[in-house]
Amino acid sequence: MGAGSIALARAARGRGEGGPSRPVPGKTARAPSGARRPRLLAGASGGGHWVELRRLRAAFEGFDVAYVSTFESYAEVVAGHRYYAVPDASRFSLKGFAPIFARALVVMIRERPAAFITTGSAPMLPFLLMARLFGVRTLWIDSIANAEHLSTSGRIAKRLAHRCLAQWPEVGAQEDIECWGRIV
Repeated sequence: MGAGSIALARAARGRGEGGPSRPVPGKTARAPSGARRPRLLAGASGGGHWVELRRLRAAFEGFDVAYVSTFESYAEVVAGHRYYAVPDASRFSLKGFAPIFARALVVMIRERPAAFITTGSAPMLPFLLMARLFGVRTLWIDSIANAEHLSTSGRIAKRLAHRCLAQWPEVGAQEDIECWGRIV
């Protein structure tokens, strides 16, 4: 597990800034046998966002992970994990967000995650908002495709998420957010 993955897992667990403990590189924190692992909800829209999210799976070790995305077929990719499909939406059609908000509420009630992590996109904004309303730790990682500026969704997420990250140092500096490196 690389330094970025360790930092990612620490932030998702709520230990980002001076928390009670830090993981040791090369070691994975595991729940004691019989103990329930904390739940993590990991979400991304389809395509590149989903690919980036899946590349972070080593950082999810030690969590009971459920996934949310915009394609039913992705359930096969994460077999063995709970999976929720939501419709796609964009800033150009705000009414498309209503069913996503309803689905986000149902998923949050059902999952009760300790943390929500996303590699961005507009359909994950309702999940981010619901997670905050439920007291869930949140981490938004803006897509690597945004090499010159933060995405529109990222600018909104920057105000909502506990942590918002850029994948390009220049974007991080421009937006006054952290950059822990690139996922790819």
